[in-house]
This record gives sequence, C-alpha cells and structure tokens, in this order.
Amino acid sequence: MAAMDTSAQSDFARRLAVVANETEALLGRLLGDAPAAGEIARPDRLLAAMRHAVLGGGKRLRPFLLVESAALFGVERQETYQGALLAGAALECLHCYSLVHDDLPAMDDDALRRGRPTVHKAFDEATAILAGDALLTLAFDIMARGEVHPDAGVRIALVAKLAAAAGVGGMAGGQMIDLAAEGRFDDKRRLSESEIATMQAMKTGALIRFACRAGAILGQADAGARTSIDRYGAAIGQAFQIADDLLDVEGDAKSIGKAAHKDEAAGKATLVAALGPAGAHARLDALVAEADAALAPFGAKADTLRAAARFIAERSA
Repeated sequence: MAAMDTSAQSDFARRLAVVANETEALLGRLLGDAPAAGEIARPDRLLAAMRHAVLGGGKRLRPFLLVESAALFGVERQETYQGALLAGAALECLHCYSLVHDDLPAMDDDALRRGRPTVHKAFDEATAILAGDALLTLAFDIMARGEVHPDAGVRIALVAKLAAAAGVGGMAGGQMIDLAAEGRFDDKRRLSESEIATMQAMKTGALIRFACRAGAILGQADAGARTSIDRYGAAIGQAFQIADDLLDVEGDAKSIGKAAHKDEAAGKATLVAALGPAGAHARLDALVAEADAALAPFGAKADTLRAAARFIAERSA
C-alpha cells in the first residue's frame, strides 16, 4: 500500500495525540473519586480497578474516529466538539470493559494489557468482572447525557446503535462465535473465510463501525453521507482485526504490550490463518483502498480519516 505522505502523517499524529490526551483527561474526571449525580458512594477498590482498566494507556483510536467522523459534518466548533469528545469517552468505557472481560481466565486468559498487568491480575477475578460491568453501564450513562447533544432523538439514536454494536448481533455475539470456533462448547469446527470475516466484523469491527456512524449521527448527516461513512467504518474495522492478528504472528510481547503468538496456540479462527501472512497483507491493501474510495464524496476534508486507515493497516503495536 502507498505510505502516507509526510504532511498527512504529521497532521494525523498530531490530531490523534490531541484527542487521546483530551479523552484521557475527560475519563479521569468521569472516574474521579467524588460520587456522580445520583450516586451514594463509589467503592474505592471498584473505582481503582476501573481506573486501572481505562487510564494510562491506549491510542484512543475509537474516540478519535468518532471525533474525526463528526468533524466531517460540522461538529468541530467548541461546544459541539465537547459533545463528540464525551460520546467518544462513553465508547472508550465500553471498549475497555470488553478488554477487561476478554482478558479473564474463562475467556482469553491474558496476563498483560498495554504492557501492564490485566485487571484480574492487578486485583482479582471478581473485582475485574464488576469493573467491566460498571464500565459497560457507565458507557450508556455518559452517552445519554444532555451534554453529548441537545437533541434527545440524537442521543437515543447513539444509545441504540451502541447497544446494537455491543450486543448479541455485535461484539458479544462475535466473541461467542470466536469461542465456539475454538471448540469450547462442542467439537472444533473450521470456519470458512467468509465466516471468519463475519465473526470479526461483529467482534472487533462493530465498535469501530459505530465510532464512524456516531460521528454522522452527531452531525445529523443525510442518508447518503451515512452510507459512505458506514462503508469506511466497515473497511477499517476488518483492517484493524487483520492487522491485530498479523501482530500476534509477527510481533513480540514487548512491542505490542500483550502476549504474542497466542492465536495459533489457541487454534483461533483468523484471516491470517486462512489466507497466510502474504494474503493477509494483500487483503489489508485492498481494505485501505476500499476505505479511501468510501471517503471520496468528502474530498480533502476526509484526509485525516484516510490517514487513519493507513495507520490502522501499518501499525506495529
């Protein structure tokens, strides 16, 4: 694939860092020690586990995609940008909940996440389960707040789409298909290439696709624009998972911040296993081209999102 030009790469890196820093600060405030409105108290151990799961790491790619997608539709003025940032923080809480639960011994059984002990290792399994539950619930609490958007219909649409992306037809359902493919519940069955793609579109792609959809919802975009940004989100969602699977095969624990070479050992169904590394890299090239084509209606305004697609495909961590 063609590499990003230097100016686009620099602008992308700057904007990604800005959103990451602002999201980190906002999450820190949302997970502060003081009880939020309507809360009686915040148990110290549970709050500490939630903060361990959410703060101090991560590229904040999903909030970034939400903020940048929203910017395509005029959500870039200070008052509306803050709403997009808050929606991005809600999405990040939900994403981090999924990581906490995925890392548990009953799921992927990981000891490292972002170069640090996973929540159940730093605390214990019961605390990790409750921390994940609390982060999932907090995500919807945040997304429903009036500060996200003054129009209740917009907030309802965001909550409904986020629930769909996270639930049985999205991330949770994809995780179940992934576990079944390992032979957890019955005889192991080899998934076809199309079945793997569907599973990954649910497990990983759904939240990335939601991030892009949410930007269009916040910007109250028309149907044509929503279709274009949805095609972009679907392409980069698949690209993200393929790049992640390639990192498991080609990377090392120090660079990627978690255990490497686990997928093959667990017999996981991945497109890297189905296509081979060379075929997976070729698929990444095709997905970046597909994402670029989906952004054509937006012209130069979408250059940062084009750079994001290349970053996702080329990342080394």
